[in-house]
Amino acid sequence: MTSTTYQVKGMTCGHCVNSVSTEIGAIAGVSDVQVDLAAGRVTVTSEAPLDLATVRAAVDEAGYDLVAA
Repeated sequence: MTSTTYQVKGMTCGHCVNSVSTEIGAIAGVSDVQVDLAAGRVTVTSEAPLDLATVRAAVDEAGYDLVAA
């Protein structure tokens, strides 16, 4: 298992948290998604390291911007 924390810009409410969690959670191999709304951080636990482009695409699909990994 591996855990990576990403900075996500634009999240402001519980709906934002749900959208980001759902999209990232749908990535193959992801077992857990924890969102710290106040800090704008998303910690993803997965079976293997995730491709940054895949995570970025999921965050974009949710309507937010991946700032950094």
